[in-house]
Amino acid sequence: MGLRTPIYQQHLNAGAKMVDFGGWDMPIHYGSQIQEHHIVRSSVGVCDVSHMTVVDITGAASQRYLSFLLANDVAKLKQTGAALYSAMLNEAGGVLDDLIVYKTDSGYRLVVNCATREKDLAWMTEQIKNYQCELSERPELAILAIQGPAALETVRALLSPAQSQFVAGLGPFKGGFCENWFLARTGYTGEKGIEIILSSEAAQRFWQMLLEKGVKPIGLGARDTLRLEAGMNLYGSDMDETVTPFASNMAITVVMDGERQFIGKAALQAEHQTGLKTELTGLVLRQRGVLRAHYPIYLGAEKVGEITSGAHSPTLGYSVALARIKTGLNGDLEVLVRNKRLPVLKVKPPFVRNGKQVYKLP
Repeated sequence: MGLRTPIYQQHLNAGAKMVDFGGWDMPIHYGSQIQEHHIVRSSVGVCDVSHMTVVDITGAASQRYLSFLLANDVAKLKQTGAALYSAMLNEAGGVLDDLIVYKTDSGYRLVVNCATREKDLAWMTEQIKNYQCELSERPELAILAIQGPAALETVRALLSPAQSQFVAGLGPFKGGFCENWFLARTGYTGEKGIEIILSSEAAQRFWQMLLEKGVKPIGLGARDTLRLEAGMNLYGSDMDETVTPFASNMAITVVMDGERQFIGKAALQAEHQTGLKTELTGLVLRQRGVLRAHYPIYLGAEKVGEITSGAHSPTLGYSVALARIKTGLNGDLEVLVRNKRLPVLKVKPPFVRNGKQVYKLP
């Protein structure tokens, strides 16, 4: 038996198929992964992401600490509620984890991956020793992600008047506290949405309110195809400690300018000097077949990379993938699928935004 979120019993009540995910018992689907995917693209669904780890950083040196810890620069967060996406690196520039950090009145709130929880907390605790600030994990909190074109209006109708007004004033990638709930315009689907961090008891009640309103529960299976269509990396698949943000399509999340020193900066500078050996790119298979993780990629007789994550795209009707390949390739790529080489198109992700194809053909 794995760890369980506060919504565990509600998952069972909704007919979920439970699987192990990073040591947690989580719903992979509630009957149809494809249907759940289309629900988020067309209307609204709710996903329990309480397995994620919430960490609060408070104290006078909070900004200096996070400026050293993260590759992105928290000094860019000028106002309370502003958020940014960042990698946390080791000394070699490898990605220890990717996370979201929000600026709060008392410091900062971070949300990190569940599978890397122990490693992340140990690393963060070690680095904080030289700074006058405190790190507090918040295991008592749950997280609900309500995503889809109708997400905001649906959630606002269920919130208190003050919370509803607060959400109405939130821009994308902004968040903050209202009546002890932390509400943020963030998500992992490429659709409009809101993520709510709240107490376990409140999460159970609000989950039930959402379902009674007609919102459908969404499992991790659909969440994965949604994020893949949106070109969003999955830690442990598309990036990890062995690759840098530059080799993981995350250059936009790294701030190298100025005198700020952060963990891994020297290694990234060295990589910049020597040049990237690999890149993370998108692949599209327009014929029958499914691209899967670890399938090898060829240019002629040479193996030039492998798929990091891939799946059938329910929105597009064919298979897409993220893949790490050698840089500077020219020519037609092929993927080995069940002992047969199939031609694929190299494209720049994302593949889908707001339910529509956005990638451009080469």
